[in-house]
Amino acid sequence: MTAQTAIAISMLAALLAGCATYTTPGGPASMTALDLGAQPASIAGESSATAPGDAISAAFARTPRARFPAQLVVVRIQAAGYASASSAGYGRGQFSVVTSRDIETDADFARLGVMPGVAGVARLNRLLLPGNLGLYDVRSAAAELHGDTALLYTLDTSFRTESDTFGPLQVVSLGFLKKHNAVVHSTCAAVLVDVRTGYVYGIAESSATEEQRANTWSTGDAIEASRLRAERDAFSQALGEIEKVWSEIYARR
Repeated sequence: MTAQTAIAISMLAALLAGCATYTTPGGPASMTALDLGAQPASIAGESSATAPGDAISAAFARTPRARFPAQLVVVRIQAAGYASASSAGYGRGQFSVVTSRDIETDADFARLGVMPGVAGVARLNRLLLPGNLGLYDVRSAAAELHGDTALLYTLDTSFRTESDTFGPLQVVSLGFLKKHNAVVHSTCAAVLVDVRTGYVYGIAESSATEEQRANTWSTGDAIEASRLRAERDAFSQALGEIEKVWSEIYARR
């Protein structure tokens, strides 16, 4: 090996060692895949979805039974196996539940608590949840908290530059990003569900985008800050939509 080759290899090793990486967060829960009237996932397994015709009939058969003023239980759900730099999902099955707060604040829950007809706001923790999760299990856990209505929400966050798109749980080598615009886009989708019956009262959705030069993503902390800002904005805007939906629900109770 020549001296020049040895120097080149050393320089490459140093470059690779110093190259920062970032792992994108896991994906969203599939709202359309949720079987609102299914039996517990711990009993039914992951193949508990009903046939299309039966699911339609079951949806029409469900009725609202929440009592007002209502106890609201707030639950963030993500894809099974969800993980990010600031949180991780609990459970397996149809989805996982994120019980830690990384984008939510006390002010957000206070905001929900002053909506008309809300008696109180609670959040689930993993002590009330089985390991294998379906929506019935979440409703059952919400019932333990005497919840009347469950607010389920999920975040779908994507990362892209002008030349690359990064999916869930993908490792990004930040040092090799081209000097293009970098975009973090997050959508918060939410559904209000009757705890007793699985009846869907309404849905809400909102999106937010963080855009900057990709060379500002020089560290994992920098891209993580962009993600949290985008998710925080999407969630905050979704709260405004939830307030509108809830007002309609309360007016026709």
